[in-house]
Amino acid sequence: MDRLFFRLGAGSAFLSVVAGAFGAHAIRARLAPDLLAVFETAARYQMYHALGLIAVAWAVTRWPGVLAHMAGWLFVAGTLLFSGSLYLLALSGARWLGAVTPLGGIAFLAGWACLALAARR
Repeated sequence: MDRLFFRLGAGSAFLSVVAGAFGAHAIRARLAPDLLAVFETAARYQMYHALGLIAVAWAVTRWPGVLAHMAGWLFVAGTLLFSGSLYLLALSGARWLGAVTPLGGIAFLAGWACLALAARR
């Protein structure tokens, strides 16, 4: 499982860099400044949680148990919901996607709480 979380983290970090470059170069002139800021927030939080997944890969080998694994899956879900909804909102302009974003934020928070609890045990 540690290799899976590491691969997911590395892959997500790669995609975050691609998204950041795409936002900075390919779509900068096409998006309104507020939507470009939304896109940049998505890429930034994706990178934070890609690094979090790499930390989880280490944690599952150090602190066996369900909590570190839960943290990893919550980071994956949070990235899909939070960053994914923001990318789609920025590119499509569909404001209703903003209602999905907080669910990803909750998953991120729960993931960090699980990781902290895993270290405490």
